[in-house]
Amino acid sequence: MADLDNKDQAEMDPADMEDVEEVEEEETGEDNSKARQLTMQMMQNPQILAALQERLDGLVGSPSGYMESLPKVVKRRVNALKNLQVKCAHIEAKFYEEVHELERKYAALYQPLFDKRSDIVRAAYEPTDEECEWKPDEEEELTVSKQEEMKEKAKVEEEKKDEEKEDPKGIPEFWLTVFKNVDLLSEMLQEHDEPILKHLQDIKVKFSDAGQPMSFTLEFHFEPNDFFTNTVLTKTYKMRSEPDESDPFSFDGPEIMGCTGCTIDWVKGKNVTLKTIKKKQKHKGRGTVRTVTKTVPNDSFFNFFSPPEVPESGELDEDSEAVLAADFEIGHFIRERIVPRAVLYFTGEAIEDDDDDYDEEGEEADDEEGEEEADEENDPDYEPKKDANPPEECKQQ
Repeated sequence: MADLDNKDQAEMDPADMEDVEEVEEEETGEDNSKARQLTMQMMQNPQILAALQERLDGLVGSPSGYMESLPKVVKRRVNALKNLQVKCAHIEAKFYEEVHELERKYAALYQPLFDKRSDIVRAAYEPTDEECEWKPDEEEELTVSKQEEMKEKAKVEEEKKDEEKEDPKGIPEFWLTVFKNVDLLSEMLQEHDEPILKHLQDIKVKFSDAGQPMSFTLEFHFEPNDFFTNTVLTKTYKMRSEPDESDPFSFDGPEIMGCTGCTIDWVKGKNVTLKTIKKKQKHKGRGTVRTVTKTVPNDSFFNFFSPPEVPESGELDEDSEAVLAADFEIGHFIRERIVPRAVLYFTGEAIEDDDDDYDEEGEEADDEEGEEEADEENDPDYEPKKDANPPEECKQQ
């Protein structure tokens, strides 16, 4: 019987075979369409969605089915590997402790250069002609015509400066310019902060002493001014450099665990972190109106020195968590990028490098999106959504 079937199939006209294939494809397409329709109906059912969410919540943190299916003797060996991984985490912690010691060692070598930078900025030292001579790299060399153009501009600028009554001292508004050039910092600045930051003369990083818990302190040095009596404002970041015993596999190097600011001794009426508002209140019975003066918090860069306190429980509300997360990012950025490379952020050269990095990442992302779109177009089951709408935030733009 089987031989007859094979014979019939062999004798079947090729055109008939194509018809059979087309019918099968149509039936498969109908099945896929029905399956998608059923899925859409299920996903629109609140009870089904709630049950699915409950099931997913129950899976969070649970071992994979593959691990559960392993023989007991293999699971024992996997546990041995986990114990080795914990030991690796503790060795990694020792590595980062030695890195911290190297940072302390080299910070002492950098500091004389940073001190001289500060002396030049605040006009305590005038650099020699030899120190002021700058030879650009080959990539930075300009064409002859461009050089001539630059010389003309420089000549005009010098003439303008000669007309000024007073020569500028040092490099005016050095740190304020750095802050305004960096998006992460400029977002914190308010107009009323700028007159104060003009008096900022230096930012230093101090590392914790050997044998002490890992931490670093940012010191903001100010010249005497009309806003507060402090000469130095500080922000200290405490770090954890060892694995958490309850979750050792999450260790990925030192992490900031908390920070403390300092008290700013504001001159009366100069505190930019507070503002006074007036409200009119109407008496319910008599109908009389009175004006009430109230002091409320004000947006300012100097709120940076009054971070939210982390309770002993370690639990924070969402707003405080967001503030601290941003604070940690800023503190780390000032330590790692701003202080070591301040002049390049003043000139904008470091910012161009940062932008180039982001552009490269963006191009990679665009390439990935292009690949995904190509895959979707090549997928025979792909159906673009006819009712696709842009997100609400895109509509508003």
